[in-house]
Amino acid sequence: MSDPLTISEQALIDARGVVVAYGGQRSAFGRAKPEKRVLHGVDVVIGRGQTVGIVGESGSGKTTLGRALLGLVPVADGSIRFDRHEIVGLKEDALRPLRKRMQMIFQDPMSSLNPRHDIRHILIAPLLLHGLARDRREAEVQVRAVLDRVGLPASALERYPHELSGGQRQRVGIARAVVLAPDFVLADEIVSGLDVSTQAQVLQLLGELKRDMNLSMAFISHDLSVVRAVCDRVYVLSGGRVVEQGACEQVFASPHHDYTKVLIDAIPLPVIDPQWLGRGQRST
Repeated sequence: MSDPLTISEQALIDARGVVVAYGGQRSAFGRAKPEKRVLHGVDVVIGRGQTVGIVGESGSGKTTLGRALLGLVPVADGSIRFDRHEIVGLKEDALRPLRKRMQMIFQDPMSSLNPRHDIRHILIAPLLLHGLARDRREAEVQVRAVLDRVGLPASALERYPHELSGGQRQRVGIARAVVLAPDFVLADEIVSGLDVSTQAQVLQLLGELKRDMNLSMAFISHDLSVVRAVCDRVYVLSGGRVVEQGACEQVFASPHHDYTKVLIDAIPLPVIDPQWLGRGQRST
C-alpha cells in the first residue's frame, strides 16, 4: 500500500501540519497566559473504508488529535480536509451539514448518554435534528433497525442508561453514532473497562459495521494488541508529534522509533489469535 501521505485524492480525511494550543490569552488581571502546544504539526491521512489506530501514552495528544479531526477543538495552524472540504476555521453553522457524516463513540457511554432521557429519545433525536426522518414514526423504524444491527432488543428503547450494563451502554453509543449513516467514526478508548468477552463482542460488531457501511474509522487506544487486531494502519504519538506510522503489522513487528519500541515493550503484545473476536461474538 502506498504511503498515506501520497494518497490525498483517495482520502476521506487529510490532515496536514495540525497545531492545537491552549492558553496564550490574557487573564482577568491582564497577564498573558503562556501558550501550551498539545499538537505540533501533525499529519494524518485516513482512507475511505480504512481503520486507523492512534496510540500513545497518556498525555501524548491522541484524544486531542481525534477531536481536532472532528472539528471539536480549535486548530491554531494547519489544514484538515474532510472529503476535500476544509473544516479548520469553519463556524458551527457551516460545519453542521458535515456533522452527521462524522460521529464519535465515547470511552464512557454513561457520561455521554443523557441520564434523563430514555434510549428511544437518545436515538431518535439525532435523526429528527438532521432531517433524516420525516417524523417520529419514521425515526422509530430506523432506530429499531439499528438496535437490531447492534444486537440490542427493541425493549431497550424503554430503558434509561443506568438500567443497562456497560456493554449494552456501549452498544447504544455505537447505535447513536451509526444511526446517522456516517462516513467516519472516531472511537476513543471504547473498550477500556470492559471485560475481555465484552471487548471482543464490541470489536466484532464494529468490524461488521465497518464492512457493511464502508465506514472509515479512527480507533484511539492505549491497548496495542486491540489496535493491532482491528486497525489497518497505526500512528504513534509522543509529545504531540507523530513519531512513527505505517501498516500495523509492519510497525508492531519492526518498529523504527525508540519511543515505539519502548511503548511496545511496556505493554507486551500477545500473539494475535485470529479466532478471538469470533469466539467473543458467539458468546453473546
